[in-house]
Amino acid sequence: MKFFFGLLMLMPLCFISNFWLVQLIFFFFTFLFFLNISMTYLWMNVSYMLGSDMLSYSLILLSFWICSLMILASEKLLKLNNYSNLFLFIMVNLMLSLYLAFSAMNLFMFYLFFEISLIPTLILIIGWGYQPERIEAGVYLLFYTLLFSLPMMVSIFFYYKNYFSLDFYFMKNDLNNIFMYLCMNFVFFVKMPMFFVHLWLPKAHVEAPVSGSMILAGIMLKLGGYGLMRLMNLFLTIGMKFNFIFIIISLVGGLIVSLMCLRQSDIKSLIAYSSVAHMGLVMSGIMTLNSWGFWGSLVMMLAHGLCSSGLFCLANIAYERIHSRSLYLNKGMMNILPSLSLWWFLFSVSNMAAPPSLNLLGEIILINSLVMFSKYLMVFLGLISFFSAVYSLFLYSYSQHGTYYSGIFSIFSITLREYLLLFLHWIPLNILILKSEYFTLWF
Repeated sequence: MKFFFGLLMLMPLCFISNFWLVQLIFFFFTFLFFLNISMTYLWMNVSYMLGSDMLSYSLILLSFWICSLMILASEKLLKLNNYSNLFLFIMVNLMLSLYLAFSAMNLFMFYLFFEISLIPTLILIIGWGYQPERIEAGVYLLFYTLLFSLPMMVSIFFYYKNYFSLDFYFMKNDLNNIFMYLCMNFVFFVKMPMFFVHLWLPKAHVEAPVSGSMILAGIMLKLGGYGLMRLMNLFLTIGMKFNFIFIIISLVGGLIVSLMCLRQSDIKSLIAYSSVAHMGLVMSGIMTLNSWGFWGSLVMMLAHGLCSSGLFCLANIAYERIHSRSLYLNKGMMNILPSLSLWWFLFSVSNMAAPPSLNLLGEIILINSLVMFSKYLMVFLGLISFFSAVYSLFLYSYSQHGTYYSGIFSIFSITLREYLLLFLHWIPLNILILKSEYFTLWF
């Protein structure tokens, strides 16, 4: 509750204070929340209807961290005086809705803030996006989610009518009902996104500003995984019958999307499609219903949140200088900005799950859980792992090597702020693996 009020009091400060002061307060909140550690499977720090366990604690911490870095990445708004105060206000609102969604101990509260968090994201895309197509991207984002969220609301009411409680702690009933299974979970499949309902994601990423892309990749996709993890224990019996369908769709879809990555000429689009492949693995891990799958999914979600967000920052750093996201124009960057080339390399290898990144730990655990589920999935897992390395190297080699675009007459060098931004993405991504035993405490 104290963080809720802290964020609430930050709202007026957005309009009357310095841009960087708000960012400093965000980092301070992250630090304070870090001290509020609750690394157990029990609900801790309970206050009214809010509380945190291992799962929600780590995702709220990721939210605070990514939101702090989003403000750090958006200095351009301050320089151009592009409504930077309003941007900060939207950011605080977004963080507030995410905080309440992840810490809600009640299913209806979670659903409410899950939907509310869509609105600031939509405003970010439509308000600060780059092309006129951003309206269409916003409509895609809104309608994909809203179409599937209405059945979920009806199923929540139906559950409450029959079982008289929506607290996660008491939701231990076994719902052997295919309609409840689809209505409750489909909104999370869209949010993950599952292959077939993923088309809103590349569209939204390409049109969004850097902060919009960071929050979409870093946190929004994780809301889907979090919701599935919370609700899967209601569907244990029916999950044994139907989960394999969604596992197969996710893994085959991940393979197809990995192949699509190799045909992308737009850097942001490539990173967005790689998100679909990674989140397909996460969804498959949750659907196996074993503890390895849940643990691996949590690790992979944290790793993907940091890694994708860092890649979008890199894409934005190039875009601010060359004014194009095309791989045909962003060539030979090693000649122009050699110091940035190292960061491209570090994030590309993290994206393909090279040690010591958290992605590696997540993939190892998820591969174990899926092979335990069915040995035939080894084929898809092997191909997805291989192609993730292929498109990561494709992204790196195409953007860094070759002859650079001759239209560049002058280019401003990388600022200290941008180095700090990349450093703060990469360090948690590669240091957290040293404390991997904490992730097991949830079980």
